[in-house]
Amino acid sequence: MAISFHDRSLISPLLILSKKHVTHQYFIQMVFIPFIVCSLLFIVTYAQGQDQTGEEIFFKANLAYNEGRYQDAIEGYHQLIRKGYRSGQVYFNLGNAYFREEELGKAILFYERAKILLPRDADLNFNLGYALDQTQDAIPKSSDFITQTFFWINNLNLGELFLGFALLNIVLWGILLIRLFIKPEWTYYGVMIFLIPWSIAGLSFGLKWYQVTMDDRAVVLQEQVNIMAGPHSDDTVLFQLHEGAVILHERVEDEWALIRLPDNKRGWVKNGAVEKIIGAAYS
Repeated sequence: MAISFHDRSLISPLLILSKKHVTHQYFIQMVFIPFIVCSLLFIVTYAQGQDQTGEEIFFKANLAYNEGRYQDAIEGYHQLIRKGYRSGQVYFNLGNAYFREEELGKAILFYERAKILLPRDADLNFNLGYALDQTQDAIPKSSDFITQTFFWINNLNLGELFLGFALLNIVLWGILLIRLFIKPEWTYYGVMIFLIPWSIAGLSFGLKWYQVTMDDRAVVLQEQVNIMAGPHSDDTVLFQLHEGAVILHERVEDEWALIRLPDNKRGWVKNGAVEKIIGAAYS
């Protein structure tokens, strides 16, 4: 059964003069200002050149995807990520390309990475849900007190929560400054009113930051892996997992990774068989 993808374009990512008798004004007009202007022009030109490079890579990757050359598309999207274009749209398109190549584990891996940045994207959530339905292991989703109590943070990314908290800070401190100099009565009630959403926004941002930075989820990338009782090939096989299973990654010992399921089953697996959703390279 073919998945109904919604292919989309990505949001474009992102003289020294030495004379003894030169007046201060002359120096500013003839040296300093032209130097600043040239520097700014250089920065803008350099940035535009970088953007054009990203646009070109993206265009070729999208063209390859539309023509069914999914491996070429995958390489193009990875090239974008290596250049720093780590947007949700890039991860989403990369997940689509991996799904077309029937690499379910990597498709889920990049869908999950995209979801961190695009938590409310309907197309992404549909494709991720569809891909998870293709996995063999029935692993329940883990839930904790944070996600249950502060349920709205799952629908907002870290940048959005930071922006909301920053705006509330500006309003709150603006009211405090007015009260410091003028002290009208309404500022007292304004501070009391804004303290509630300010506290909620600050706590939500802090919890989201903790949730993202401490995210230890990983995805099984191989078709089938044995989960061992210890970090050795001759240890007892406890159970098996299959491609696309989302598990919890605890630690690495030599070439082995200790993983855990939401029901607290633990075991060791070859480190290359799994990859963390928020890994060191994140690419």
